[in-house]
Amino acid sequence: MIRSFKELIEKVQNGEPQTLSVAVAQDADVLLSVWNAYQNRIIQGAYLVGNEKEIREIAKEQGIDLSKFEIVNEEEKPEACAIAIKLVREGKASLPMKGFVDTSVALKALLNKEYGLRTGNLICHVGLMEVAGFDRMFLLSDSAMTIAPTLEQKVDLIKACTQIAHAMGNDNPKVAVLCAVEKVNPKMPATLDAAELTRMNEEGEITGCMVKGPLAMDNAVSVEAARHKGIDHPVAGNADILITPDIEAGNILNKSMEYFAKCEKAGCIMGAAKPMVLTSRASSDTSKMNSIALAVLAAQAMGKN
Repeated sequence: MIRSFKELIEKVQNGEPQTLSVAVAQDADVLLSVWNAYQNRIIQGAYLVGNEKEIREIAKEQGIDLSKFEIVNEEEKPEACAIAIKLVREGKASLPMKGFVDTSVALKALLNKEYGLRTGNLICHVGLMEVAGFDRMFLLSDSAMTIAPTLEQKVDLIKACTQIAHAMGNDNPKVAVLCAVEKVNPKMPATLDAAELTRMNEEGEITGCMVKGPLAMDNAVSVEAARHKGIDHPVAGNADILITPDIEAGNILNKSMEYFAKCEKAGCIMGAAKPMVLTSRASSDTSKMNSIALAVLAAQAMGKN
């Protein structure tokens, strides 16, 4: 089972080679992450769609060899996103990456009815975190896409995370449905959803993982905290996947782990025909490279199914 980004990168290096299609590539961190991904054999190449003049200027400043990539000149960001998606749709590239552009603009192209990669599945964000002091990585959803997930959408979030967990070598990941408390409270709808998701898993409606909720954050990741609360369940204290009640909780948890815990992290969009590399524009080039590796892993797993 993959337990670090180092191990993740090693796995994708030995998988089916993938080619990126970067939408709006004129950004130093974006170009550095793509260059680092190429040098680390995470990808075999990339289409850089965007302002060619700016791309070349940034590449020169950063010492990036553009001869390894193909530049597609398009100065307008919406059009650049459309081209990047079409390159994937046409099979010239393996998966898309959002560059220096608003997420809404990139997603509009991703979900375009004519040339996009929509499948009918919920489009959601899956984050991956490597946290010091833990013997495993954590998958997190949804911190960026699904504002207030319904019960049915939470099932989809679990499925998306489980798909990646399986690709990481975890055949039966432990899913914690996070709430503020670990007891069902009719006044707290998230706890009702959590209990129902647990029931659905127990009765075989959600498969490929083990689900428990409601669980507070402490008794989801700390065996000691779970024991202190008297919670006796395999998921308690041992969660691999964290499902948050809404986007606010997910986003705050995600960024708290980055800025307070200084964890390494990655993120990608699941639910389309191909995973999409998606990170905050403020993310470092290392985080972006990790996200490329995560999306490549998901794409390789999709190719096997």
